[in-house]
Amino acid sequence: MFFIKILVLYLLVVNLVAYVWMGADKRRARSREWRVPEKRLFLTALIGGAPGIWAGMYAYKHKTRHFTFKYGIPLLLIVNVIVFWKLFRFVGE
Repeated sequence: MFFIKILVLYLLVVNLVAYVWMGADKRRARSREWRVPEKRLFLTALIGGAPGIWAGMYAYKHKTRHFTFKYGIPLLLIVNVIVFWKLFRFVGE
């Protein structure tokens, strides 16, 4: 049970960070400041933050026209759901 709590906390934190980074990147894009690298956004999505990136894309209307984000993030979201669902099932046994 402890591991499940840690896993849930991890997912909450990584998705909150992902969401905030999308908002920060949008603000920085408007003011022509240093941007959050796309590699960092995709890596965050890969390690469990795809829901946060996806939510940030549409909440901030940011990177929704980029092919790699438009199709890559939903694909990573599916991968996240499958991986973490299997992990929760494995740990819950």
